[in-house]
Amino acid sequence: MAPTTDVDGDGVAGAPGSTSAGTSTAPDPALPPESTAVPLLVPSDPVVAPVTGLGELLGWARRLADGPAEPVAIDAERASGFRYGGRAYLVQLRRRDTGTALLDPIALGDLQVLDQPLARSEWVLHAATQDLPCLAEAGIRPRTLFDTELAGRLAGFPRVGLAPLVERMLGLQLRKGHGAADWSTRPLPHDWLVYAALDVEVLVELRDAMEAELIRQGKLEWAHQEFAALVAAPPPAPRPDPWRRTSGVHKITDRRALAVVRELWLARDGLARRRDVAPHRVLPDSAIIAAAAARPTTIGALIALPVFSGRMQRRNADTWLAAVTRALALPVEELPPSRFAGDGPPAPAKWASKDPAAAARLQSAKAGLAELSERVQTPVENLMSPDLVRRVLWTPPDGDGAGLDAALAQVLADRGARPWQIELTTPVLRAAIRQAGPA
Repeated sequence: MAPTTDVDGDGVAGAPGSTSAGTSTAPDPALPPESTAVPLLVPSDPVVAPVTGLGELLGWARRLADGPAEPVAIDAERASGFRYGGRAYLVQLRRRDTGTALLDPIALGDLQVLDQPLARSEWVLHAATQDLPCLAEAGIRPRTLFDTELAGRLAGFPRVGLAPLVERMLGLQLRKGHGAADWSTRPLPHDWLVYAALDVEVLVELRDAMEAELIRQGKLEWAHQEFAALVAAPPPAPRPDPWRRTSGVHKITDRRALAVVRELWLARDGLARRRDVAPHRVLPDSAIIAAAAARPTTIGALIALPVFSGRMQRRNADTWLAAVTRALALPVEELPPSRFAGDGPPAPAKWASKDPAAAARLQSAKAGLAELSERVQTPVENLMSPDLVRRVLWTPPDGDGAGLDAALAQVLADRGARPWQIELTTPVLRAAIRQAGPA
């Protein structure tokens, strides 16, 4: 079976890298009876309140600058399900010589004074793409990094969440914690702070174990290229038509109803931003879809809809009705199209009817990439971005023999593929193009 990926445990706290402090070897009723992993309950350093003052932050900056340029474990806690946006409400960092710091970027304003001291060190994160944006917003960014989750994917491990990796590689048992909690809460409860401190204490030890595994598999250079790409990646571009991600919008094809979805989404987003509340807490997606289907024209008709009958929705009924009214009054030429016209190829399900040769290329490539994934024990999506594969096969480059290989390599590189990916997948893509014929 080709390797699969599973991020179960991403929200689980880490554990101390040493079993000497704060460790219990007594049976833990929360663990399955067959587990032989050691449960870790408290961090090795005392847990103190987060840093909120500039003086203390400067002290940490000096300690980081004066010490060795060793790897630094870094993590961030957000409140995305509660607050607007994805900013960090707690940042944790740990270096072996300095211990663990818990930092409150909200009280501090930003963490920019740590950027240069941290620039000397490799950052160790788990699922780096989740935390890098909010860390950059707080004023710090890595120059080099090691992502333990991505390392697990490249190694072909079936489960790459923090807890499964720590148990597999270190023999330590991590417990469920407070990853989905409202980290904007102040003061933060002590057990949340324990969770946060544990979340970084294990990372450097895990990094070392994962590096050894990648060396054993001959994949360390793959990892280095992937990590460098994460560091070099620009901030993500704003998503076009973000309102089209409203849950249930796929059921709506009428352009007027889509306009209602768009106007309600924009009204909700503005209100959520002003109140600093997660948008779904202001108005659930189901309410937007219900209003788009019903198209109410009066307050009474609006609040008669089940999702709009609650006290909060009744209080904001004027705002919601105004959005619906704007949508209903739009001239036809200003209505949104039924489907977003992206810049890529059509959905794969439509390839056979639109371009049978392209569909044949895609099927051949899928089979070839699945075989390659099995052989090198790395998930297909890590071998090459599925979107990039589709783009190349929908409109393959011209060329024959070595010329086709060079053209493929250039197209892939231009779209961000790493050298190790190009080397592995070019033969598969070339075979698919030749077997199915030209575009």
